[in-house]
Amino acid sequence: MIFMLASDQRSSVRGAEGHGGHGGGAMLCRVCDAQTFVSVSAGLMSMAFSSVIPPDRPTNQCLHNSDTFKYYVYTCTYMVVFPVAFLCNIGALVAFHRMKKKSTSSCRVVMMNLAISDWSFSLTLPLRLVYYFHDRSWIFPDWLCRLCTYSFYVNLYSSILFLTLLSLLRWVAVAKPFKQSFESKPRQVSLVCLAIWLFVGLASIPFLSEGVVKRDGVPRCFETSSHSSWCRISILNYIGLVFGFLLPFLTILFSYLRIVPILRSHRTEGFTMSTADPRSRKDGMRSVYLVAMVMVTFLICFLPYHLIRTLHLHSMCGNWSCGVKVPLQRAVSVTLCMAVSNCVVNPLLYYYSTKSFRDDAQKVGFSCRFSRFSRLGFVRDQAAKEDNRSLSMN
Repeated sequence: MIFMLASDQRSSVRGAEGHGGHGGGAMLCRVCDAQTFVSVSAGLMSMAFSSVIPPDRPTNQCLHNSDTFKYYVYTCTYMVVFPVAFLCNIGALVAFHRMKKKSTSSCRVVMMNLAISDWSFSLTLPLRLVYYFHDRSWIFPDWLCRLCTYSFYVNLYSSILFLTLLSLLRWVAVAKPFKQSFESKPRQVSLVCLAIWLFVGLASIPFLSEGVVKRDGVPRCFETSSHSSWCRISILNYIGLVFGFLLPFLTILFSYLRIVPILRSHRTEGFTMSTADPRSRKDGMRSVYLVAMVMVTFLICFLPYHLIRTLHLHSMCGNWSCGVKVPLQRAVSVTLCMAVSNCVVNPLLYYYSTKSFRDDAQKVGFSCRFSRFSRLGFVRDQAAKEDNRSLSMN
C-alpha cells in the first residue's frame, strides 16, 4: 500500500509537469520525491516497530493470566492456616487467662492482644475459602467482603506493632534502671495496646472502600476495579511501608542491638550473672531469644510481602509489560500467604519465649485430654452398669 501511494504521487507529478512547464514541474517533482521518500521510510519504520513491540494489553487481561495460580495458592494456604491459627490462638488465650489469675505482666498483656488479633482474623478465612470454592464468586453481602479486606490489614499491622512493643518491653526488662517504670505496670501497657488498636483501625479505613466488583458478570471480591484504584493503593502502600514496617523493624533491630551489649557487659564485669543472679541471666537470655524470634518473623513473614507488593503496585500504576506484571502478581500471592502465616508463627513465639505460658499451655492440653478420657471412662462405666442390670434381670 505504501508503494501504491508513492506511484500515485509520481503520476500526479507527471501531470503537473505536462500542464505547468518544465521548470516548475521539475521543482515540484523534486519536492514530491522527497515527500514520497519520507512517507515510505516512515511506513517501513512503523511496520518494523509494530512487528517487534507488541501492543499493550489491558491491566485486567494481564491479571487473568495468574488467576488460576493465585486462587490455588490461596486455597491451599487458608485450608492449613485456618484450623491451626484458630485452635492455637484459642489455646493461647485460655493459657493467658490462667496466667492472669496468678499474675499479670506487661508482656502477657501484649501477647494476649496479639493472640486476639490473630484469632479474629482467622474467623474471616472460611469466608475466603467459600469464595474460592464457589469458583471465585462472592455469595455473601458486600459489607462482608469489605470487612475481610479490612481485617487483613488490621491484623497485619497490629501484629507488627504488638511485636515491636514486645521487643521494646524485653529491652526495658534487661535495662535495669528503667525496668520498674514499664515492666511492672501492665495498665500503662494496656493503654498503649488500646492506642495501637485505634491507630491501626483508623489507618485501615480506606481499605473499606474496596468491595464487590463485577467481572464478566460475576461478583468478585479482593480485586481492584480500575487503574486509579491501583494508584490510590500504591499511595497507601508507602504509608504502610514506612510507618507499618520500616520504623517497627528498625525499632526491633535497635532493641536487639541494645540487649546483647548489656548482657555482654554483665558477663565481663566482676560479678558474673551465672553466679550472682542466675534468674536474671535466664531472663536476659530469654529476652535475646524473644527479640531474635521477632526479627526472624519479620524477615520471613513481613519483609517479602512489603517488598514484592511495592514492586507490584509500581508495575500496575506504570506501563510495565505483562511479562513483568504476571510474575509479580504470582510473587505477591506467595508472599501474602507468608504474611498470613504469622497467625501460626506467633503461638510458637509465646510457647518458646515464656516458661509460664509453656507450663499453662501444657496444663490446658492435659486437662483437655483428661476431660476427654474421663468422659470416655464415664461412658464405659455406664455401659458396664447397663450390662450388669440386664444380666441380673435375666
